[in-house]
Amino acid sequence: MKIVLSRKGFDSSSGGGPSPVVDGRPLSLPIPASKGMPGPSYASLGMAHYVEEASGGSLGGEDKAHLDPMFRDDGTCLFGQCSAAQTHLENQGVGPGDLFLFFGLFREGKERPHHRIFGWMWVEEVVRHGDPEMEQLAKLGHPHALTPHGSNDAIWVGRGTEARSTHPELRLSEEGGPPSFWRVPPWLERVGLSYHDKPERWLGKGRLQSVARGQEFVADIGNDEEAHEWAHRVLALMN
Repeated sequence: MKIVLSRKGFDSSSGGGPSPVVDGRPLSLPIPASKGMPGPSYASLGMAHYVEEASGGSLGGEDKAHLDPMFRDDGTCLFGQCSAAQTHLENQGVGPGDLFLFFGLFREGKERPHHRIFGWMWVEEVVRHGDPEMEQLAKLGHPHALTPHGSNDAIWVGRGTEARSTHPELRLSEEGGPPSFWRVPPWLERVGLSYHDKPERWLGKGRLQSVARGQEFVADIGNDEEAHEWAHRVLALMN
């Protein structure tokens, strides 16, 4: 089994600022849709106020969102990926039975921004352009099904939902530090994390300096009992 820490949502370079915490729940703001690409308006998603605030007024309710990952009311999740990031997932052997943990940049009240896990998906299948299932995903409005977003485009499908709380164990960034300085479980350094091979990133005592950019970070946990217990505990905290 593999766990993928997947970076999504608003940040300083995509959208302009961190997503908010609203009524004790993280509200991940989807990044803006590229010019000419399809997508629902932020107003239709009930996010107009939050988007205006997070972007410093550069985005508004009329702007279109790249709604991805798409969490559906039936408890399923659709997540599109393409180009280099999709190739990385394939090279790492990610597939059905693996777990995506979506994280992003958030701010609660006046505190400094931090990274936290806000959603999850157990992978059941990977649908690529040309597959018959892609037509049905287009009817659901997923942007990667409506319009190819680059080479090697695919949609990952499975059970999944968003977090219902901001439990401390769902926070990655250490308290009081910059967002890129994480507190991580002991097993992660033992197992390893893609894009984090440099020893100097592992600061000891469960601390990791995460890379500045990147989307998909893969940990091949195999049958590591401690890692599996951690994954199930994180899922329970989100549900």
